Amino acid sequence: MTEKKSAQFSDREALLFHSEGRPGKIEIIASKPMATQRDLALAYSPGVAVPVEAIAADPATAYDYTVKGNLVAVISNGTAILGLGNLGALASKPVMEGKAVLFKRFADVDAIDLEVETEDVDRFIGCVELLGASFGGINLEDIKAPECFIIEQTLRERMNIPVFHDDQHGTAIITAAGLINACLLTGRQLSEIKVAVNGAGAAAIACTALIKAMGVRNENVIMCDRSGVIYQGRENINQWQSAHAAVTEKRTLKEALVGADLFLGLSAAGAVTPDMVRDMAPAPIIFAMANPVPEILPELAKEARPDAIIATGRSDYPNQVNNVLGFPFIFRGALDVRATEINEEMKIAAAQAIAELAREQVPEEVAAAYGVRHTFGPEYIIPAPFDPRLMEVVPAAVAKAAMDTGFATKPILDMAAYRQQLRARLNPTTSVLTLAYEGARAQPKRVLFAEGEEEVVLRAAVAFREGGYGTPVLVGRDDVHDRLRALGVKDVEEYEVHNSRISPLVPRMIDFLYQRLQRRGYLRRDVERMINQDRNTFGAVLLQLGEADAMITGVTRTYAQTMRDVRRVIDVEAGRTAFGIHVMVGRSHTVFMADTTINERPTAEELADIAEQTAAVARRMGHEPRVAFLSYSTFGNPEGRWLENLRDAIGVLDKRQVGFEYEGEMAPDVALNPRQLANYPFARLSGPANVLIMPGLQSANISAKLLRELGGDSVIGPMLVGMEKPVQIAPMTSTASELVTLAVLAAGGIAG
Repeated sequence: MTEKKSAQFSDREALLFHSEGRPGKIEIIASKPMATQRDLALAYSPGVAVPVEAIAADPATAYDYTVKGNLVAVISNGTAILGLGNLGALASKPVMEGKAVLFKRFADVDAIDLEVETEDVDRFIGCVELLGASFGGINLEDIKAPECFIIEQTLRERMNIPVFHDDQHGTAIITAAGLINACLLTGRQLSEIKVAVNGAGAAAIACTALIKAMGVRNENVIMCDRSGVIYQGRENINQWQSAHAAVTEKRTLKEALVGADLFLGLSAAGAVTPDMVRDMAPAPIIFAMANPVPEILPELAKEARPDAIIATGRSDYPNQVNNVLGFPFIFRGALDVRATEINEEMKIAAAQAIAELAREQVPEEVAAAYGVRHTFGPEYIIPAPFDPRLMEVVPAAVAKAAMDTGFATKPILDMAAYRQQLRARLNPTTSVLTLAYEGARAQPKRVLFAEGEEEVVLRAAVAFREGGYGTPVLVGRDDVHDRLRALGVKDVEEYEVHNSRISPLVPRMIDFLYQRLQRRGYLRRDVERMINQDRNTFGAVLLQLGEADAMITGVTRTYAQTMRDVRRVIDVEAGRTAFGIHVMVGRSHTVFMADTTINERPTAEELADIAEQTAAVARRMGHEPRVAFLSYSTFGNPEGRWLENLRDAIGVLDKRQVGFEYEGEMAPDVALNPRQLANYPFARLSGPANVLIMPGLQSANISAKLLRELGGDSVIGPMLVGMEKPVQIAPMTSTASELVTLAVLAAGGIAG
């Protein structure tokens, strides 16, 4: 279920997110080189003629020579936009782009959004049907009922690729997974439970149909709409609703809930009262999935029935019914076996796989992110949406069901190898970053934004607060609240602002800093001037005095100048080396590069420290480190004058007996290219390096900035590591989103 609107950001921030840089959220990237005339000749004319003829001779080879086998169309006419209603095809485009992004982010499925400008069912069907040659699957989205039933059923009959209406079946699959586990916890059998459904739209009908297919008996289900119970003989219902018409004397939802084991709500806020919950069977199961406000708030339901198991569509309550648990992985499995459709058995297999995952021990990183140790029970019947194991278990279950039912045209022969391929498809960094954000929500911290008069910093602070990641502490002058108002912030007085001109903490801050600097040539008036006039000094002292848990700065001054300001106040942690890490995040790889910011020509001991600490950061971000000490020389070829420190650093790590792979000195192509590395069979790296230790600051900083400006990867950082307090210095070009990421990483202990 998708929440209609979130309090996690302002309208302005949402519009800026979608408009800054390249408008929208997706782009087309060539998967083959296009640099030379030969490349273009192979990609287009005349080289393209060869696969064209091959496909004409055997259409199945389209999956071998084109992107068809990993391409899904996300299609809507905008008649039911995630709770906003019928706003038209064009207005649905941001949602469909977002859906395409989720396909890529969670399951490495390429997706393109298509908005069809018609409410005529036949024209819509005709349009989509004719697109079948282009795609491996069709994801229908935000189409109102009952038209969505006709559209999906007709397209499934006419097309030989999977057609899936996520608003119906995605919700149904996650609901079914939760129901399996709720029944297990309460000792119920699906064939025995009595069900009251409120809502008779697409999702409600799909949920009802799926749980019946899984064993719930038809006579034990009562469905209601706005007019009450849908019973046999009632008029003013459509054919899809009539399929679930009950033989009953009950006429209201209140009556239907008397003695019911399960309530399925896909209707409206407040439809269920505490008294109605009290009338349900012992240990009632309540799925109140109206958004943004459920049919009954969980706290009210729990007050009425402490023994209830409750799920909602919201992320701020346990047991969120979130479609992202299902649709990306269902399509992944269906595409990988080239399924001709997504049948009931595949949906049930997905539900069972999701249910089984919730019963397994939760990984440490997921538990840490949510601030609690999830264990299977009444408040954990559905897995966390960002559990990285979903990518492995759900596609494998769907693929197997497709093969077992004869709907797979390319069966998988080695399921163990397939599961390994699934694990390798996604970059673990993306999951760790997502979990870091969830962890910040679970354990919010106070983060000081030292440049609180800058718009980009204020936007980051607003996003940090409204995202629930913690409390922003702003450093600025008298007009900070006015600047927040100009950004559209309503509750500006709730933002904590420290102004050095009026802060009652200034005398204490001066005493602290003078005590620290008096034997370094600073007079007391020098310290007073720094506290009163320098935001970085003022902010760093606030951090030292415990007024915040972490600090972000850097957008108004160069990194080196900012670091000098910070170092006057905050020391390097004892026994560590301070340095910077740039993290290069690609589609399926992450590379950590250090030191890119501080140490001009590190000693062997410092290089070893940098390697060890960077390896620890890599592990915290989900990677098993393989460290390469980079040079222009590979194992002495060519000979050089500046190799001793690198070689000695290897010896230092040998003595420390660290628990990760490391090797050097070596050139970047040897470190990163397996074919080059194979020329050195004695090398101790088992695969391409993912931690690159640079020989000196000049090469490191140049490389990092070149990659940021010219490379295709996303860049995180630089992340400052080794200081006694969590402080991060952002690049002057940072966006608000990049500042929020650094703030979350600093507060969560991943960076630092």
